[in-house]
Amino acid sequence: MAGLVGWVPRWCWRIGFWTVVLAVLVLSLLPVDYLPEQATTVWDKAQHAFGFAVLTVLGLWAYPSRARLVLPGLLMLGALIELAQGATGWRHGDWQDVLANAVGVALGALLGFMGRPTTSSR
Repeated sequence: MAGLVGWVPRWCWRIGFWTVVLAVLVLSLLPVDYLPEQATTVWDKAQHAFGFAVLTVLGLWAYPSRARLVLPGLLMLGALIELAQGATGWRHGDWQDVLANAVGVALGALLGFMGRPTTSSR
């Protein structure tokens, strides 16, 4: 998979990473009325884990030499989003969402390290 990832210029991965960061922030802070209704609590947690897994994979592929910053940075982002939700007045923060985000970072790290390009790539 590393060869496939290496075919895409690093700047493309970086644009993808920051686009998904922005999308996660916007979707996390929008009033609930603007979002599709959640089917179950488990589905909500799966969405958190999936979103942060995608962020982690993109982050590791975009910044392969900075995994020591990407991983804790995404964990912090997940926690800060929950704090920000609690401050909005129309959303509420949830420690279980923080945990689901962390599970997503862990899963994304497994996938991201398998396909991560070398630091000498573009």
